[in-house]
Amino acid sequence: MKLVLATAALALAAGAATAQDVIRMGTEGAYPPYNFIDDSGEVAGFERELGDELCARAGLTCEWVTTDWDSIIPNLVSGNYDTIIAGMSITDEREEVIDFTQDYYPPTESAYVAASEEVDVLSGVVSAQTATIQAGHVAESGAALLEFATPEETVAAVRDGEADAVFADYDYLLPLVEASGGELMFVGERVPLGGGVGMGLRESDAALRDQFDAAITSMKEDGTLNALLVEWFGEQVGTY
Repeated sequence: MKLVLATAALALAAGAATAQDVIRMGTEGAYPPYNFIDDSGEVAGFERELGDELCARAGLTCEWVTTDWDSIIPNLVSGNYDTIIAGMSITDEREEVIDFTQDYYPPTESAYVAASEEVDVLSGVVSAQTATIQAGHVAESGAALLEFATPEETVAAVRDGEADAVFADYDYLLPLVEASGGELMFVGERVPLGGGVGMGLRESDAALRDQFDAAITSMKEDGTLNALLVEWFGEQVGTY
């Protein structure tokens, strides 16, 4: 009942004009469990459930659009969609180009995964997805950075011996390590990066940002965001 009432209240606050707009939600569709394409070809994952609920609470009609990660910010700025909801960490560098809502996933840690415990992640070859905070960290760490367009390719580089380790979000790597049967393992220390994950919007869309901010706040206050985080990431996930 609390969820229904909160949704209704926010929908009324959004206003009739905005409720008629179709908001295009841009995501990568390749970064489980944040977002991925399911067997029916639809966007699925934590951010699909979150985004649909945020749109309902804000009284918005939304549709989902997928795009390659390395062009995700330029495509937002050029108007190909209206939001980025794609596991994107809030950083000062990105905020020079786009705006963010408050975080809907708390600041988290990145981690190294390798096929051997003997790997030196500070001097070896480390793969990371291009245009990520992880790639930037590797580039400054002293290791040789090997960049790939998709997260799958970064892990494949370790399996194939092309890279000594991969550096990515811990929550992305955890299920891969658990399913590898000992082939992959965490090495080195985890590294806290970024200011949490938020929704990206054009700087000119302040009103839309405020609507999503209000919806995120309501989900934090009534506990539904925490429940969604635990559902998709497990009991160990950080919550609000």
